[in-house]
Amino acid sequence: MTQRIFDTATRALCDFEPLREGHVSMYVCGATPQSSPHIGHLRSGVAFDIVRRWFLATGYDVAFVRNVTDIDDKILTKAAENGRPWWEWVSTYEREFTRAYNTLGVLPPSVEPRATGFVTQMVDYMSRLIDAGFAYAADGSVYFDVAAWVAAEGSDYGSLSGNRVEEMEQGETDVAGKRGAHDFALWKAAKPGEPSWPTPWGDGRPGWHLECSAMSTWYLGGSFDIHGGGLDLQFPHHENEQAQSHAAGDGFAQYWMHNHWVTMAGEKMSKSLGNVLSIDNMLESVRPVELRYYLGSAHYRSVLEYSPAALQEAAAGYRRIEDFVARASGGEPVAVGEWTPAFADAMNEDFGVPKALAEIHNTVRAGNKALADGDAALARDLAGAVRAMTAVLGIDPGEWASVSAGTSGAAEAALDVLVQAELERRAQARADKDWATADEVRDRLAAAGIDVTDTADGATWELKG
Repeated sequence: MTQRIFDTATRALCDFEPLREGHVSMYVCGATPQSSPHIGHLRSGVAFDIVRRWFLATGYDVAFVRNVTDIDDKILTKAAENGRPWWEWVSTYEREFTRAYNTLGVLPPSVEPRATGFVTQMVDYMSRLIDAGFAYAADGSVYFDVAAWVAAEGSDYGSLSGNRVEEMEQGETDVAGKRGAHDFALWKAAKPGEPSWPTPWGDGRPGWHLECSAMSTWYLGGSFDIHGGGLDLQFPHHENEQAQSHAAGDGFAQYWMHNHWVTMAGEKMSKSLGNVLSIDNMLESVRPVELRYYLGSAHYRSVLEYSPAALQEAAAGYRRIEDFVARASGGEPVAVGEWTPAFADAMNEDFGVPKALAEIHNTVRAGNKALADGDAALARDLAGAVRAMTAVLGIDPGEWASVSAGTSGAAEAALDVLVQAELERRAQARADKDWATADEVRDRLAAAGIDVTDTADGATWELKG
């Protein structure tokens, strides 16, 4: 079956046709690391990770670029408020985003460019736009000329968001030198105390929209397959990206994909509303794989409404899958099998995860029935199919079991070092006939749930049942 994608630009489901056979080029807007990530940010990471995994599973070579916006008004404000260098502030929170992605099993991008490393490419882009008559310099800044682009043949300004030009307020407060109220900054003139980079039009720093056009086309070419990001980026960010890229002569993204928000009590999660939940908050009640299951469970174009009950229900759903695979294994690892046709149909229809999950649970129910009927071979085959399907969604119990085992092994090794130190202390006390200290060590270990057994080769220990 042909892969179908809902293209935001055309507002229609359409057949996906890559620019190059067997290859998918994707650019996804990543973090602006001004503070710790919340689950709204992470939903986007999980959603596009699933898209990427399905393309990989179906035989495509995938170039996946996810940027970091490492210079931004909010970053500079937050750093200044906390008395920290802007570069240290952004690096600190970029690492937090990376940790969160890794914790949830999001595959690393093919490349992760930072805006500050692409000033040369931005200068080139601005030069092309100025030469074409669609940008102008003013007082050290450079602006995109919206009116000139709207009047140009082939202009499609407003097509991505569906907004009328006269209603497309950019929200930019720095208006010095702008010809039109709707013009947006490609480059912002330097301000005292702010970081800046040299350009032919004066020192300054990048505008938000220009960054992504420069980074995406540098790695993926003037035309690439898919541009993704959160729905809140559709305007002004993506609309302006498309405008400046088309005006510069690039074909840019062939398909646009936008994931919906995570809401709480019907409101979009945002730091300004104070209704955000960090990954660490969430992991106090569920495991990482259960949180990933929850964040990826709704269709990417649907709102995901958060509640503690919904999170726990999702976690229970994952455990049913996990428990079946474990029971079907009979103590031996289950090999990854093949997904079912119904699963493939669901994923081919705009990455329909809810239907794909329903098929996984149908397979689990069939597998549990096979176990109840004593058909271990059938159950094992079905468990292999479950592993194949869950792997596409990044929640394969076999893979996560090995991650958990590795974590447990590290924890046990650390515990062994501590316990052995106590046992050496006890052995020395016994050699010194300090029975009170020896008994004290043994009692403390017992209170911690550790059984000590004395043998001819010395003391051994194990955790109580």
